[in-house]
Amino acid sequence: MATDRPVLVVTDVQNGFVREQSAHVVPIIVDVVRRWQQAGGETLFTRYINYPGSPFERFFGWHRLQSSPETDIVADLTPYVDRGIVLDKVIYSPFTSDGIKLFQQRGWREFYFCGIATESCVLKGAVDAFERNLTPWLIADASASHAGPEAHEAGLLVARRFIGPRQVITSAQIPVELLNRS
Repeated sequence: MATDRPVLVVTDVQNGFVREQSAHVVPIIVDVVRRWQQAGGETLFTRYINYPGSPFERFFGWHRLQSSPETDIVADLTPYVDRGIVLDKVIYSPFTSDGIKLFQQRGWREFYFCGIATESCVLKGAVDAFERNLTPWLIADASASHAGPEAHEAGLLVARRFIGPRQVITSAQIPVELLNRS
């Protein structure tokens, strides 16, 4: 069912990515998701799964997020996940072959990205949307990095260069009609 409505993409807000440096963003994301869904907006939750032999293992020596509970979306979002769509992915971006089919099926052409980590998965999704001539928005205060504020700020700097400075917004700048539809 094509909607031509924007989608809120909640990127990888999983137990394995929520740490001291990123935990502060969870309540902000929950609030945005709650208001978005109350207004009738569609929500996509991405979930990163690291697999044995992945580039993350080979090049970073990183073996995390291969199973539950690390791969689980945080409990604070559980009440909202069933009202959205979950997309599992093994790369940074939601623009996997399954993701692209889903986006075309749903008629999504405008994407509001938030989540973890700003400098990697959130940024890559926004850039991939831009490169497909779709409209990306990156919600800065609803994104964070488990690597800390410097990595988050670096991600925002690169996002402004890659997708345009006006495309990086705060949650207060999400158009009111997207959060207050009835």
